[in-house]
Amino acid sequence: MPKALSTKDVQQYEMDGALAPVRVFSTERAAAYLRALEQFERDHRDLSRSVLTVKPHLMLRWADEIVHDAAVLDVIEDLLGPDILLYNTAVWIKEAGDAKFVGWHQDCAYYPLDPPTHVTAWISLTDSVEENGNVKFIAGSHVRGVMKHSTNERASSLLSQGQSIQEDFDPDLVRSMALQPGEMSLHHAHAVHFSEPNRSARRRIGFGMNFIPTSVRCSGTVRHSAMLVRGTDRYGHFDAERRVGSDLSPAAKAIHQEAVARFRAARDEALTAHEREFAAATS
Repeated sequence: MPKALSTKDVQQYEMDGALAPVRVFSTERAAAYLRALEQFERDHRDLSRSVLTVKPHLMLRWADEIVHDAAVLDVIEDLLGPDILLYNTAVWIKEAGDAKFVGWHQDCAYYPLDPPTHVTAWISLTDSVEENGNVKFIAGSHVRGVMKHSTNERASSLLSQGQSIQEDFDPDLVRSMALQPGEMSLHHAHAVHFSEPNRSARRRIGFGMNFIPTSVRCSGTVRHSAMLVRGTDRYGHFDAERRVGSDLSPAAKAIHQEAVARFRAARDEALTAHEREFAAATS
């Protein structure tokens, strides 16, 4: 029996590869997290990008609070089971009138995880709707397995190397995941998804979290880290990340720096392996 989702919700996720919206926070609580984020941006402009794009939960207590929230983890447990690791977090920001976008992609193409059983949870701190570039996905695309991605380091892409799938999709299968502050979307590692530029006069901000069962392994040669957020880790496939004690402390900075370096090395290795695999398949 699910803890937070209905049986119908779980079935919908399994059929479509995504689900939205799921209310996890009040609008007031989402606004409090947004204020904390924007205060950090004002106080630490030199650090904001390096901290917010990979694993901010290791540096900022408000981010750590979100990833350990019982309402969030009850939803994830309904999809992954009781033993849960947090693999990564990121704050996704589209400024007002920003041309930045995210191309069609699958998260599994650059997350070196075996099996690719992970759920991306995305909590909106502002509204996330059509006019400001919300996330859209291809219903049922998660059953197709890994698809070929190209890498292209375009300044207008929010992805690290502009990853995108080079093929067309049936427009009738595109589903929009509109969210209000405090609502969460969920999508499978194989779900094809994208988002368009922000054409509005306001920012679009979401907090993304990638969760995996503790049974998942690193599939590459780089042993990297993850944080146990619920249950027990009986496998030890990842080095354990420690919770942040105080914002931006020297200890937190050191932990974050090492974790990010390992994460990026593993991601780059996964991208290289992906390109090699598809090149071999077409030769």
